[in-house]
Order: sequence, then structure tokens, then C-alpha cells
Amino acid sequence: MTADELSTPLGQKRPRRRKFRLPFTATQAIAALLGVFLLAFLGFAIFGRNQLGGEPVAHLEIKPAPDDAKPAEAKPEHGGKPAEPAAKAEDKKDAAAAGQKTITIIDGSSGARQNVVIPSSGGDDKAAEPGDPRAAPPVSSGINPKLLEQSRYGMIPVAAGGLKPFTAYAAATDADRAKAAKMPTVAIVITGLGIGAARSNEAVVKLPAAVALAFTPYGSDPGKLVDAARVARHEVLLQIPMEPFDYPDNDPGPQTLLASAAPEQNIDRLTWHLSRFQGYVGISNFMGGKFVATDAAMQPIIRDAARRGLGYLDDGTAPRSVAGTLAQSMAMPFGRADLTIDAVPTGAEIDKALARLEAIAKERGNAIGVATALPISIERIVNWSKALESRGILLVPLTIAMTKSKS
Repeated sequence: MTADELSTPLGQKRPRRRKFRLPFTATQAIAALLGVFLLAFLGFAIFGRNQLGGEPVAHLEIKPAPDDAKPAEAKPEHGGKPAEPAAKAEDKKDAAAAGQKTITIIDGSSGARQNVVIPSSGGDDKAAEPGDPRAAPPVSSGINPKLLEQSRYGMIPVAAGGLKPFTAYAAATDADRAKAAKMPTVAIVITGLGIGAARSNEAVVKLPAAVALAFTPYGSDPGKLVDAARVARHEVLLQIPMEPFDYPDNDPGPQTLLASAAPEQNIDRLTWHLSRFQGYVGISNFMGGKFVATDAAMQPIIRDAARRGLGYLDDGTAPRSVAGTLAQSMAMPFGRADLTIDAVPTGAEIDKALARLEAIAKERGNAIGVATALPISIERIVNWSKALESRGILLVPLTIAMTKSKS
């Protein structure tokens, strides 16, 4: 018998000592730690400012070589890869000087990479300042230098000394105008050129010279196509991308003029478009149902174009367009398309539209039609134009139709 048993009252057992227990289980502790870690991760992801989205970053110090340094192949340092041979470096320099370089844009949220080719600023890394001719498209041939002024994006048209681009680049002669004054006239404009070089070339080569060609500011080399059009005696228009009602689901392209933008921003975008090529008699809307119906947005554009001596063609797709009223108030040459010839792009429907255009010309003395460069459209217009004058109607350049009053 132990000492504890002797000291315990008869009929009772000695109480067991209590063991210390934590107020939570091990499973609960692990769950709490995981929750804290998850909250910390979400906070970093939501409020973090790392735009590279976790992309690894390397910092390199590049010291310019002395002017008299001789080209040599660099040795690898600290286990790095050998430097590029001098010949390969020269090839890259030549490629940059050729007018292109590639930048990689990284999406910070998804990590997706996109390579974008941009014009080079002359082979060096310094960005071209506003007005620097290195970043500007070349001036087309046959352009009157007096009708150009320098902008931050390149050369743009301007009226000077009583001479305007609308008259300087018009294809019509005095004899054409005298003849048009005595007969009903029709003008045709082919729109949307410049992006597809094959279709644009087909329009330039196959269509009668009196047919005007409207080019968008996009494409790899719109100036080359415009030069070919002017050599073939076509009058040229520049189409300005403008905001449609369903923008941005329906997007005309980069630098679109927006009804909600400040006038200064739209003028700056207009300047960019005006600098893409030269030699056009006027501008026209490219889409833009919402923009052309907004007086506050259109007024600065029409005023600037009128000041530069340009005309304006409304493609007729927006019934509430204010372009005609604004152009008239500023004594600006103006024309509005009476119908779209290939709204239904079949041979039979195009022929019907051309017949309606003839009827409008006989009724009012003048009519304007627009079409695209579809092969079927070009074919039907060419065939239609061959016997047009024998039916008492004259196919005329656009500048005649824009200045001839309708009766």
C-alpha cells in the first residue's frame, strides 16, 4: 500500500490531475494559417502595382563605346552568353534604318505578349520630336510645296496665296466644266481604298479617269497608291475615320474622331490623318454616323478643312448629318452622295442603282454615287460608263459635281 492510499479518505479515490488543452485543434490551426495566406495573396494581387505581372526583370548597365573604338567581338562575362558579332549588330542597325523596329507589349494581368512593329525614328533610340520629318511619311511626287505646311506628324495641306488644294489637284479642265454646264452630270466615287493593294490597283487601272478614288489613311504605303491614282488622272479624296453609333463594337480604326472627345483632341487626330499622304482635293467621312450628326464635334473639323482649302464629301449614309449645313456656312465645296451603288453587290442590283443615278441626274442636273472596289462593282461601272454620254449624261470628276448647283 502506498502513501497516497493511506492519506486518502475511506471510500474515496484521489482526483486525477487535469491536463492542459489548447482552445483549438490542430486542424483548425492549419485552416486558419491557410486562410491568412490566401487573404495576403489576394490583397497583393488586387492592390499590387507591378505592371509586369511577375515577369522577371534584368537591369543592365550599357556604357557607350568611344568613337574611335574598333569593332570587336565581346567576351562573355560572369557566365553570360557571348555578345553578338559586329556583323549581326550592323544588320540590326540596317534593319532599323530601313524604317521599322519591333516592341513587345506585356499584358500585366494575363502575361500575354504582343509584338508591335512601329516606324523607326531614323535608326536611333531617341524618339522623334513633334514636327521632326524623320517620323513623317514622304511627300508624294507632283505636289505643290506652297500648299504644304509642317505639322508634328508630317506635311499637311494648306491654302496659300489664293491657291487651294481643291482646285490645284482637280483633274477637270475648263473645257470639261464648260461641257458639264450644258448637260446632266454624274460623278462616281470609289471608297475604302488603300488597305487592299490588289483591289486598289484594279480600281486605279480599270476605272475611267473621271471616277474619283477615296483612300483611307491606313495601309502599308497609301502614298504609293495615291501617286498611281493621280498619274492616271483620278481625283483623290482622304477618308477620315469617324465614330459610328455602335462604337467601339464597330471600330473604324486607329485615331478615330470621337463625338465625346475634346475639339483639340479631334483636331490632333485629324492632323495625323491629313499627313498620311498628299494630293487630295478634299476629305470624306469613313463611317461616322454618330460623329457627323453631332454639330459640336463636326464644326471644328469642317472649319479646319475649309481653312486648308479642301472640299468635303458626305457619303450619304447618315440622314442626320450636319456636314452640308456647316460646309455651306463656311463657303466650302461640298457634295453629298445620292445613293450607294453596290449596297446590294450583285450585277443586276448594281445596274438598277446606276439607272436610278441617271434618273436623278436628269431630274436635278447633277448626281453623285459611291461604291466600293468590289470586282463586280468595277466591272458594272466600266460597262455602264461606255455608252453614258450617248444617253445624254456626262461622267465628270467629283470637283465638277461638288461645285455644280443642282436645279
